Amino acid sequence: MLKRLHIEQQQKMLTIDFEGNTLEVCAGETVAAAILAAGAEYTRTTAISGAHRAPYCQMGICFECLMEIDGVPNRQACMVEVREGMKVNRQYGARGLVDEKNV
Repeated sequence: MLKRLHIEQQQKMLTIDFEGNTLEVCAGETVAAAILAAGAEYTRTTAISGAHRAPYCQMGICFECLMEIDGVPNRQACMVEVREGMKVNRQYGARGLVDEKNV
């Protein structure tokens, strides 16, 4: 289980929605860090077996942290900073391909 370090100065807190639950998170942290700090055990499932996966590299290389953020699937949660009121959901199964002509 991950936990935040105690910081001397007061941090600005934001509110996000994670799968219908309201979470208070620190401004400036990534979605992946916020979700892990809140106690979530995984951020997505695999396409074949449905196994749970969680952020690994935290720098955008491994793609284990893919989530649906504000209605957009396949977002790397470790590369997206939290914003007030954002809606975050786990991603289940295979990544879909976006048809760029219809975006």
